[in-house]
Amino acid sequence: MQGKKVWALLRIALGSVFLWAFLDKLFGLGYATAKDKSWLMGGSPTTGFLKMAAKGPFADIYHSLAGSPIVDWLFMLGLLCLGLALVFGAAMRLAAWGGFTMMVLMYLSLLWPANNPIIDEHVIYALALLSLHSVDAGKTWGVGSWWEQLALVRKFPVLR
Repeated sequence: MQGKKVWALLRIALGSVFLWAFLDKLFGLGYATAKDKSWLMGGSPTTGFLKMAAKGPFADIYHSLAGSPIVDWLFMLGLLCLGLALVFGAAMRLAAWGGFTMMVLMYLSLLWPANNPIIDEHVIYALALLSLHSVDAGKTWGVGSWWEQLALVRKFPVLR
């Protein structure tokens, strides 16, 4: 299999991870989120993680953010936009840096990782996201080439 296709598969797979997290938290599909705790049923998509899982030197900061409507909206929009951008291969620069930022923030909330003193999946996802952008992975099996030709994207390259 050619390298470009492998990068495209990684892009789509990572996008699926973020879209699944969004859908599970939105509808409470019973995996990470029970139906009665879903966002649509009035639950907070950030409270459980930020209240219970956050630990380490920044735990107090993360605990104070738990359940904030602004944080809930930003998190859910981040999951949705990141997932869609990756699956479709559009706005890869924005997705890479936005996803990188999200992963670094999640990594910092869990200092120090439980299974390895330095590296966890958030670091791997962050590096994979930057790699996807650097190899133009949105152009293989995605709309990246078309997206970059849009007048708005040409005017505002950050949307690339």
